[in-house]
Amino acid sequence: MEKKIVNTPSAPAPIGPYNQSVKYGNMLFISGQIALDPATGNLVEGDIQAETRQVMTNLQAILKEAGMSFGNVIKTSIFLMDMGQFAQVNEVYGSYFDSSNAPARETVQVAGLPRGVRVEISMIAGE
Repeated sequence: MEKKIVNTPSAPAPIGPYNQSVKYGNMLFISGQIALDPATGNLVEGDIQAETRQVMTNLQAILKEAGMSFGNVIKTSIFLMDMGQFAQVNEVYGSYFDSSNAPARETVQVAGLPRGVRVEISMIAGE
């Protein structure tokens, strides 16, 4: 199998030595996304729900570029600065999935995230 890099201008450009996603066989590994607006490169301002919506929009753009959708997502990892905001993040996150086909997931509280954001989400999807 060959590794294929999948990037799109519809999601934020990487801010380090990595790519938005890597496809290997029928699997897509999406790097953690934060609430950056791909058009401006600026962080989305607002509450944790606004941040989460932008993160999910960025993830959706990468999935689309790979010919996939949220229905293809197998596993997600959510990183939160404050576990007290879990319910708000979960509400937005959950609106993107059919609960009968939702992916496996873990959610962890972390000490810090890039650019001072409050939420970062990565995904693994498959065809």
